[in-house]
Amino acid sequence: MESTASLAVVLLCVFVGGSASASQPNIILIVADDLGWNDVGFHNPSMITPNIDALADSGVIFNHSYVQPVCSPSRTAFMTGIYPFKAGTQHYVIEGSQPVCVPLNFTFLPQYLKHLGYSTHAIGKWHLGFCNWNCTPTYRGFDSYFGYYQGSEDYYTHKTGGYLDYRDNTDVVRNATGEYSAFRFAKEAVDIINNHDKSKPFFIYLPFQSVHAPIEVPKQYEDMYPNVVNIGRRKFCGMVTALDDAIGSVTRALQEQKVFDNTLIFFTADNGGELVAYGNNWPLRGGKHTVWEGGTRVTSFAHGVGIRRTGYTYDGFFHAVDYVPTILAAAGGKPDASIDGVSQWESIRMGLPSQRTEFIYNLDDFFYPVTGRAAIRVGDMKLVDGYPGLYDNWYLPMNETQDTPLEDFIYNAEHELVWLFNLTADPLEKQNLANQMPDVVKTLRARMLEYKKQMVPANFPPEDPKGNPSHFGGVWTPGWC
Repeated sequence: MESTASLAVVLLCVFVGGSASASQPNIILIVADDLGWNDVGFHNPSMITPNIDALADSGVIFNHSYVQPVCSPSRTAFMTGIYPFKAGTQHYVIEGSQPVCVPLNFTFLPQYLKHLGYSTHAIGKWHLGFCNWNCTPTYRGFDSYFGYYQGSEDYYTHKTGGYLDYRDNTDVVRNATGEYSAFRFAKEAVDIINNHDKSKPFFIYLPFQSVHAPIEVPKQYEDMYPNVVNIGRRKFCGMVTALDDAIGSVTRALQEQKVFDNTLIFFTADNGGELVAYGNNWPLRGGKHTVWEGGTRVTSFAHGVGIRRTGYTYDGFFHAVDYVPTILAAAGGKPDASIDGVSQWESIRMGLPSQRTEFIYNLDDFFYPVTGRAAIRVGDMKLVDGYPGLYDNWYLPMNETQDTPLEDFIYNAEHELVWLFNLTADPLEKQNLANQMPDVVKTLRARMLEYKKQMVPANFPPEDPKGNPSHFGGVWTPGWC
């Protein structure tokens, strides 16, 4: 597959040592899909998430952790430490038959960690492209992979668009119908922990399917929320608790194998909650698909070995691109300064000020009536310049109401298209200061233009019939681009 990036990005790491050492932590990066700001117990006491809450409360809660408006761009940042607008993935999600993936000249986090002596494993949702085998997890640094390549599928049949998408390494898994994915993914992680060679550290990338649509969960979890009248929201809440149980089984395995105290866990959502699929970001504005805070400021925390100051909320900026250098620093590596991410390891472990003072929410010249196009934050100030994304407003959970009609969520294109907020004074984005502070708008636009000089065009080709699973025995399969 030909590289899609016009800007060659070579990520070099200067490592402290070239092999595993006894002091290196095991590292787990957990990603929850479409989990809203208001969808966990430590933000919303009506949610039943005891395992997540215990990790967060005894670790470091990130109060200003930012990601991209939708999942493929966020996952690009998680794996590369590079802003998606430099990879061509800034536009939207990668569709099943699109001949595209994150450019092959980009180095992924597990490739770096292998140089540090880690075994590397991925379990769950990929969604970084799979048309060519070289785009898939075991060709991009992971020793093992169990999961699915696309963005969503049925939790029990593991099919999307009527075709199977479920893999054990490169082999198709055909015998898992009826098995709820959150529990299977947790089982795979537990097996890795139980069978791991303790003489070397492991890295597990655990991007769960939960809690992305379709809204499906075993009934006993739905029944845990009898006071939630809305059926969709009740099932969604059950999905969150099922996810929490899956995470609990992973942490118990760590404890049983006596490696919990030498494991560092990061947890993050990949974007804000999907409003029309019952996710909730209250009291933040908007949701998934938008550059409002509800689409990009997400539930996140760190827990475990190496963190000296625990049980506090970290108020510094943390961005999705920071996971690569932060994890590498915790593992004993030192990333090159050319990547967009900055290591926050010393800041979060010691409770020091953030190493980041600004970040890009998104940059995209190509208009698509779903995802927010351009926004930047520098210090207290946030500029949204152009279409902000599909949804607007502030939404309470659908606990005691019938479904809100879709049209009530749609952004009204007749609204203004330039917004300026002081997020320290106005974190809910209620007061647009653009007309009052034109000089600040001008300054932030100029800063955004500096970033745009590094932008590559969004690589969003039409879907190719060659990728249709009917050519591959009814299975979504690489090898056609």
